[in-house]
Amino acid sequence: MTQKVDIQLDAGDRIVFLGDSITQAGSRPGGYVDLFRESIDRFSDPSEVEVIASGMSGDRVPNCLARLERDVLSHRPAWVVVYAGVNDVWHSTRGEGTDAEEFRESLHEIVTRCQDHGARVCLVTPGLIGEKTDGSNSLDAQLDDYSDIVREVADLADSHLVDLRVELLSHLRKINPVGRPHSIITTDGVHLNASGNQFVSGVFIRFFGFDEGPADSKILRHIVLFRFRPETTAATKARLDDAFMQLKTKIPEVISIEAGTNNSPEGLSDGFTHGYVVTFRSENDRALYLPHPEHQKFVTLVKPHLEKALVFDFTTDADQGIDSSVSCSD
Repeated sequence: MTQKVDIQLDAGDRIVFLGDSITQAGSRPGGYVDLFRESIDRFSDPSEVEVIASGMSGDRVPNCLARLERDVLSHRPAWVVVYAGVNDVWHSTRGEGTDAEEFRESLHEIVTRCQDHGARVCLVTPGLIGEKTDGSNSLDAQLDDYSDIVREVADLADSHLVDLRVELLSHLRKINPVGRPHSIITTDGVHLNASGNQFVSGVFIRFFGFDEGPADSKILRHIVLFRFRPETTAATKARLDDAFMQLKTKIPEVISIEAGTNNSPEGLSDGFTHGYVVTFRSENDRALYLPHPEHQKFVTLVKPHLEKALVFDFTTDADQGIDSSVSCSD
């Protein structure tokens, strides 16, 4: 599994994520690098530590090596996170992959050159090419072999390791019991969707130790509002309300669910009548909740009856208290 790092980042330090299209997209709002950067900002002045995403679509490990000086070492990073390898396997289906020895040598040279420039290196095993967890994705065997190479290089070169492949498969075994090939934490079996970005950011947050200290005093509130279709009966609303409240007993990451019907006198509710507050300990727990089969089952159940739904999340101090689950009446 992922090694935990005991470090203290100093003012002016830079962390560079080197990779392919997953990292390129990860720098956009809601991407894993963007979420990781937000986590660091909660711990320190945003100007103290800089997080840089150096991802390029289609890159294999040899491509990352070729642009290492220009896109990574020129930033004088304190840390380099090398999150690549999927394309080295994936592109083999069209004769453009990377053979195992070139993969190993290129990866080792990236580590050595970064270390020679004074940077600490974290190697990341390639994640997914398909989300089934029984080994039946077509490139699983090769992806496992290349993950072994990453582990070997990390050991030989005395670099750190985030075993993302193990982390992702363990996560999927919990939330993808039917073995869907994609659309759980990826859009296509490879590229991360919102839930995937949240989970991967959580892995790196834990690796760098940003899940401790101030973060331990925080909780996440997930607010959901429903505006039902006019023809939805009171009995149906009550049934849906009960189904929502049952998620507390079915999804362990949920701390509590509070619920109620609107009674504001201000006339600003815009037709939303039913509200829920779901509390989580962390963004990572929310990342487990969103694609969870029980949550997705509820989404399928409620969607035909909704005119509109509104979701708003925020992080707050845990010492404000965690309320018990309360069901609403119609």
